[in-house]
Amino acid sequence: MPSSLRYTFLVLTSSLLLTACGTSLHRAPVEDRNPQQPKASAPAAPASAASAASAPEVKLPPGAENAGKPGYYTVKPGDALARIALDNGQSWRDLAKWNSLDNPNRIEVGQVLRVVPPGVDASAVTAKPIASAGKVEARPLDAKPPASSASAASAPATPAAPAPSREAPASDDDNLNWGWPVAQPVTAGFDEQRNKGLDFAGKPGDPVLAVADGRVVYAGSGLRGYGNLVIIKHNNTYLTAYAHNRAMLVEQDQVVRKGQRIAEMGSTESDTVKLHFEVRKLGKPVDPAKLLPPR
Repeated sequence: MPSSLRYTFLVLTSSLLLTACGTSLHRAPVEDRNPQQPKASAPAAPASAASAASAPEVKLPPGAENAGKPGYYTVKPGDALARIALDNGQSWRDLAKWNSLDNPNRIEVGQVLRVVPPGVDASAVTAKPIASAGKVEARPLDAKPPASSASAASAPATPAAPAPSREAPASDDDNLNWGWPVAQPVTAGFDEQRNKGLDFAGKPGDPVLAVADGRVVYAGSGLRGYGNLVIIKHNNTYLTAYAHNRAMLVEQDQVVRKGQRIAEMGSTESDTVKLHFEVRKLGKPVDPAKLLPPR
């Protein structure tokens, strides 16, 4: 083959090879007809809803719906049920019952307690004295009184004419037959701010007497500052308290008579032997000297 033809052949062959390579290097792009789209994420919850769901539920103290109403008391730091009962002229057992307290020793700050009987208007409480006539029976705590025919005996044999409707005079509960709690003289008088009763000096073991008929609603040492304390409820208006005793001779819920020995004078939670004596009228301390008879 002549050299010129050979040269031409080589040139044509090289051109064909270069054309083929160029075609393979510049392939048409492949169209993806099923593209995978990213999954849509759930919309974020509003910040207010998320915070509300995560916020802890606020629990109100028991009885909070009655705060500020007449006949209710809001528990403060340092309160004890016995103290609340004394300040409101009630028995702590009644308070526990009216407020469905499973454990009377556990009340919480902010808790609202009923301090008047259910169904009673706190602004117009009608008080009736504890009957002093008849046989006085001492019975154990929580014991139910035996069935008696006293109520049947007291019922009239024939129907009586209805009496005119009239409210009992407010002085009914003031007609108590008061006596003195001890024979010793008064050593510290009543002061509404500093001394909410009368103090009497004496010797350990001197007798402490009930000043009127009534029922023991507290006998214990749970009220700080009073030592061994006896509280007697005489009617729905008056309570009397006898503090710092060496020994207590009566039990809670026991009926007592005026002049009955209920305790022995001592010095519990006191730096000297003495009796601290208080009279509470509807829970408020009043001057006993204005009620006790002259000596």
